[in-house]
Amino acid sequence: MNVSLGDVAGMIAALAFVVLVLRLGSVVGKAGKVLDETRAGVREITDETVPLLREVTDTVAATSQQLSRLDTISSNVATMTTNVSALTSVATATVGRPLIKIAAFSYGVRSAVESRRLKPVNKGGDGS
Repeated sequence: MNVSLGDVAGMIAALAFVVLVLRLGSVVGKAGKVLDETRAGVREITDETVPLLREVTDTVAATSQQLSRLDTISSNVATMTTNVSALTSVATATVGRPLIKIAAFSYGVRSAVESRRLKPVNKGGDGS
């Protein structure tokens, strides 16, 4: 068997190519495992996120209902406040003005009585 230098170089190149292919196969295999793990992680996140999103949607819907009720209650309170204000005005006009007149009258009577008490009484008969 006669082996030339070119044959040896070809054999070395073939062996290097085989080693390269094996190494690349190993890298591709590891990359496949990484992709499988990534896929499993994404699936797990999806499985956990979907129920969470449903729960958030339900919570937002319930909050919206409560806000609608609160809006109705606020509107009713505003109406009640207006009615109480009007009632207070009527009560003030009906009861307040006569009370002010009575207070003014009683002040006048009290002032008159006090001024009569403070005046000296003239008991003499000089007629002046």
